[in-house]
Amino acid sequence: MIISPLRSLCLIGLVVLGGSLSAADRPSQPGLISSEFIYETAPFPSCHASTLVETPERELVASWFGGTHEKHPDVGIWVSRREGQRWTTPVEVANGVQANGTRHPCWNPVLFQPKQGPLLLFYKVGPDPKTWWGMLRTSMDQGRTWSEARRLPEGILGPIKNKPVQLANGDILCPTSIEYDNGPKRVDWRVYFERTTDLGVSWSKVTPPVKADESELNAIQPSILFHEKNTLQALGRTRGGRVFETWSKDGGKSWTALSYGTLPNPNSGTDAVTLKNGSHLIVYNHTPKGRSPLNLAISKDGKNWKPVLVLEDSPGLEFSYPAIIQTADGLVHLSYTWHRERIRHVVVNPAKLVAR
Repeated sequence: MIISPLRSLCLIGLVVLGGSLSAADRPSQPGLISSEFIYETAPFPSCHASTLVETPERELVASWFGGTHEKHPDVGIWVSRREGQRWTTPVEVANGVQANGTRHPCWNPVLFQPKQGPLLLFYKVGPDPKTWWGMLRTSMDQGRTWSEARRLPEGILGPIKNKPVQLANGDILCPTSIEYDNGPKRVDWRVYFERTTDLGVSWSKVTPPVKADESELNAIQPSILFHEKNTLQALGRTRGGRVFETWSKDGGKSWTALSYGTLPNPNSGTDAVTLKNGSHLIVYNHTPKGRSPLNLAISKDGKNWKPVLVLEDSPGLEFSYPAIIQTADGLVHLSYTWHRERIRHVVVNPAKLVAR
């Protein structure tokens, strides 16, 4: 896309005036292929917490929660499929209606396609994150239709925001966390990991140890990265101003205590992925406060990160809760919340990204 000097000045003025400057509007950024909304209009005014997956048919499926507003009982789980060059009309595939007629909000869907078996849709139901519980639906036809909802075992939430990973032995490892907010001085956020060997029927879990001098490192919503020699890394959101990290040398059976990494985090969700060439991408808000800008960074070792793209940059607006995957063709797909009004989908060619 060629942008004239006048167009560039208009874009600068748009930022100054508080308008939305998306990746597609910015001057050319190497690696950026496209940026679009998954839908323009919907029967719900508010949305959040999108997730992406590629099916065996090489189609994309996206999901998010939508309703009157977060925590409202009418919030359900919505799904759209990309067929050819367009996204299908969003369809509600799950809600929080209980057997007694009570309705609770739904939260944080997570799509995952195992190497063998149906497409999995994890999500949460409950009045708030302190009391919600894990749910699971499956699809045998790439997200066109879904099974009845099944509640996960007591104490198991499933992946809390970001996608699971499947290990070499077939186990599915879910990045999970709890978040109990009881006021500014009574917060309990903890990262842990849930493992299933049979597509969500039976589960085990492990929690990283807590260092005495980092007992206040409240962290949630991890993503899992792959390194050499059975080494895994998880990183994600904290209340401490920086992204956290923890490491496992035994395929997720045990983890190091959480510590702060180098990237800033304004108490907002992130997501990350290990690419086929072994490098890593993270999508996150590079700011100490607020949820703009939204950025993409690359790393060879999971510790030292270099910026590659600015996806959004409009002070005072919200671009948040991103998801990121790499598809079979090598391209990278991202989705994220746009002003709590729509879900944006971005396509990136990682081979053309330029680290700065």
